[in-house]
Formats: sequence, structure tokens, C-alpha cells
Amino acid sequence: MQIGPYTISPALVLAPMAGVTDRPFRQLCKRLGAGMAVSEMTASDPALWDTETSRTRRDHQGEVDPISVQIAGYDPQMMADAARFNVDNGAQIIDINMGCPAKKVCKRDAGSALMRDEPLVAEILKAVVAAVPVPVTLKTRTGWAPEHRNGSRIARIAEDAGIAALAIHGRTRQDKYRGHAEYETIAQIKQQVSIPVMANGDISSPEQAREVLAQTGVDALMIGRGAQGNPWIFAEIEHFLRTGQHRPPPTAAEVRQVLLTHVAALHGLYGEHRGVRIARKHIGWYCEGRPGAAAFRAQVMQAQCANQQRDLIDAYLSTMPIASAA
Repeated sequence: MQIGPYTISPALVLAPMAGVTDRPFRQLCKRLGAGMAVSEMTASDPALWDTETSRTRRDHQGEVDPISVQIAGYDPQMMADAARFNVDNGAQIIDINMGCPAKKVCKRDAGSALMRDEPLVAEILKAVVAAVPVPVTLKTRTGWAPEHRNGSRIARIAEDAGIAALAIHGRTRQDKYRGHAEYETIAQIKQQVSIPVMANGDISSPEQAREVLAQTGVDALMIGRGAQGNPWIFAEIEHFLRTGQHRPPPTAAEVRQVLLTHVAALHGLYGEHRGVRIARKHIGWYCEGRPGAAAFRAQVMQAQCANQQRDLIDAYLSTMPIASAA
């Protein structure tokens, strides 16, 4: 898949997820096979740009190109300014959030709530595209309610505005993450535009990836929750699509090494106190479904310092069988 001057290969993209796709996780997923990783969304309100959270989110030190940064907001001028600000701070692709269904985002008429106002969507997209010399992409949904699936119209508005690529989560805003992704709707949208389209939603296995590609005809797959605790999913899907065979799962030793590296990077980025707390959710995802995971999770969630957290991970995964859990 081509986005401006950037060839995304393999055509597998880590979806932007608030509180998840920070720099350590983006770097890890790229190293383990993602063709691109999109940052967690950053606010367009300049009053928030100098907060600790915003400063951390625009830390791209050591990231592999292309650096894609997602912005969220509802005011065209503020969104344009935010795009310029992030490009000045290293962004090589700007992604616009019109897909997030979270109440705290939608109550400000941002995220997927914007899909209710198509003229405003057009204003925002045109303003951002005109503001920056880098490609601009859009993440959206199939509509804002099951009875109002206007994803096709939004896609055509995006193409007319100069959007370089479109990612579509296969649910409406009202659906949030309930039910099954609507791949047939994504397929219809793909047929109506000439820009690259990424399918997103419920892609958690190589077989599902192959089915989604066959059903939708999209140019790339965007994976979100399926990568939580499983950054190997990108390499597994790429191998399966290329060979028709399953790639051997990571061994317990490989899981141990990757998790310890990931946790250390979180400690380094956020500092020990905050990093230990942020690492907890990732540790839970990595160990889900493994023998003794519940008891281990209860113990590791009580760890208050980096050394204790790492020692508990090391001890737990050192007892795992050689083959990793599926």
C-alpha cells in the first residue's frame, strides 16, 4: 500500500489506540512485522499541547519511518494548527480521528460523532490537507448508527478533500465494539473510492486476515485489539498470507524477552512510578490464557517498583513450557 511517498510493506498497520499505542508499543510492533504503526490520538486543543501526556505522545525518538500521528478535534482551524504542530515535531503522516466511539471524545463532537455532520467533515479534511505538506489519512466507521450508515459518503468526501488513505472500522459509532464487524460495508466503500482503504475490526488471526482481504478487497489491514499482548500477530499474518502456512508461535523464552524489553521501555519513557502502572495492562494481555496467569496477574499487579515487576515477569515466564500458549 502506498501513502504519499511511503510504501507500507507489509500492508499491516497497528491501529491507533488511546493508552496503548505509545512509542514503546509502536516500536515493538514495527520490529515484529507491522508495516506502519499509528500513534494514540493527540488533542487539537493547543491548551493541552504542553501537558505531560501530550509531550510524551509526541516523543518519536528512535521510531522507524513512517511516523504517523493521529489528531482529534472538531474545529477545522484547530485541527489544521494541530497538524502543523505535529509535523513540526516529527510527524510524517497525519491521521484524523473520526472513528473513536468513546463518550469523552464524542461528547465534544469529535471522533466518530463528527460523522453526523458531513459538511463539517469536509471542512476539517480540507483544512488539514491544506495545512501540511505530508500525507493525511482518515480513520472512520461505517456510520454513526445502524440506521445511518453514511461511511460511503464520508469516504467520497475524504477522497475529494485530498485524503491519501482511509481506514474503516467495520462498526457504527453506536455499536462501539459490540457485535461483528461489517466487512460487507467496507467492501462497498472500497469499490466507491480510488484511494487506498484499510479494513479494521475483529482481525485477530491469520485466517481471519485472509478472509477479510478476500471479502473486502482492501489494500491493507489495520489491527488493534488483536495486537494487545500479541505483537507477533503482524509477522504471523504476513507469513500465512505469503505461504499459506502457520508461522511457529513464539516460545516462552521469546515472550519473556519481548515482554521484559517492552516493560523496560515503558519504565524508561514514563519514569518508574508511572511506567510500572502503565505496564500492568500490557503484562495482563501477554499472559492471558497461560497456566497460572490469574495468580501471577494478582501478584504482579501489586508490584510497586520496576525491579520487582521485572523479577516477577522473569520468574513466571521462566517456568513456562518451551512452546508458548496460543
